[in-house]
Amino acid sequence: MLRHFAISLLLVFISLGGWARTRPRYGGTLRVEIEGDPWQKPAGLARRLILDGLTRIDSNGILQPALATDWKSDNQDHRWQFHLRPGVHFSDGSPLTSLTVVSALNLACQSNCPWTAVHAVGTSVVFTGDSPMPNLPFLVAADDYLISLTINGEGKAPDNLTGTGAFEVASLANGILTLAANETCWQGRPFLDTVEIRPHRAIRDQWLDLSVGRADLVQVPPEQLRQAQQQRLTLLTSPPVTLLALEVADTGALADPLLRQAIALAVDRAALSNVIFQKQGEITASLIPATLSGYAFLFPSDRDLNKAHELRGGNTPPPLTLTAEGDGAMQLAAQRIALNLREAGFTIQVRDNAQHADLTLRQLHMDRTDPRALLESILRASGEFTESPPAPDASPASLYQAEREALSRNTLIPLLDLPRSVAVSSRVRDLHLGADGQPDIADASLVEASREAAP
Repeated sequence: MLRHFAISLLLVFISLGGWARTRPRYGGTLRVEIEGDPWQKPAGLARRLILDGLTRIDSNGILQPALATDWKSDNQDHRWQFHLRPGVHFSDGSPLTSLTVVSALNLACQSNCPWTAVHAVGTSVVFTGDSPMPNLPFLVAADDYLISLTINGEGKAPDNLTGTGAFEVASLANGILTLAANETCWQGRPFLDTVEIRPHRAIRDQWLDLSVGRADLVQVPPEQLRQAQQQRLTLLTSPPVTLLALEVADTGALADPLLRQAIALAVDRAALSNVIFQKQGEITASLIPATLSGYAFLFPSDRDLNKAHELRGGNTPPPLTLTAEGDGAMQLAAQRIALNLREAGFTIQVRDNAQHADLTLRQLHMDRTDPRALLESILRASGEFTESPPAPDASPASLYQAEREALSRNTLIPLLDLPRSVAVSSRVRDLHLGADGQPDIADASLVEASREAAP
């Protein structure tokens, strides 16, 4: 009996020891390298660490409270009232009030907003709209509507972006942006002491720094995901959260809907997926991912070059300009699309960062959320949103009809759904990707954090 007790006690100690070794620890600096700008909209990494929204979407795609604790609609979704969380302060100590929220929202969205007007009413924020706003709680969780401090207690604009999030700006030196833990964050202090973000870093250099221990978190573009797997990098990969789409102008020669339809039929999605993105993207002709809608297969995605020639009617349109947002694979994809369109009888000129191009290859950010809200956010991002909600109700039939109507104009042509990936060092623990594919650094910790933090 005593022997059994001793063995049981030993197992308990072993279990507790293992838990102590793996539980999150406070302290340490996470070193992050990225290709782009940490402040860019949407999906800038620093913005998400510093700012919060009225609501948020968790890693499972579920809408959750954030700076607002609850919300309700009236007047058939023409009016929404969000009650603010009490006792929240910005990282500089300024209190979060309904007035500061309204000021931030008015600065963040000056046109094409999901609402007509926003007002401060006591400790709540009220949105009103000329049209129904059934998706508003989902929409205000987006990066565009995160809350920043516009005027501090001295009546001046803050020197740095100031929010209520897990981190605050500490310094910018030698090209490295350093964020420090927000000790008074309403969600609690993050485990990390600091996050160092090194922007504008080539992917090759990021991976080299990761391999020699100079970086803890680096990016892995979809087209290089297979290569990263072959190099046995430790990867975190999201479901499809980025829509690769071709925007087509409806002016000039392309005011003819038959020409726009011909362009849609001429693009070879399979070649883009197989050659450019190394089979890491899912071919789609739908705006909403199949996992959310269930009907994506109803939109044909196969190339039909003969039909494209037929719709063009033997006429040779004037030269069209094609540009792509981004470098690397985006530029290669633009060249591939240009080749497709030339085979269909179009004259295409590919130009870098061209203004007012006839065709623009874009990446539209998505998250795993309500499909009706996602459809509205995509249409808003592409300038395709109309005055009324894209789907009058949440039924699959209504959503399908709304998407079919939007796609029938062929001004936004879906091509691929792409994942987002990052590679991490062995020091990183408890790091997960959010619904938008961004790393949730606020909950991450480092294995040797306590050792680093020791004097």
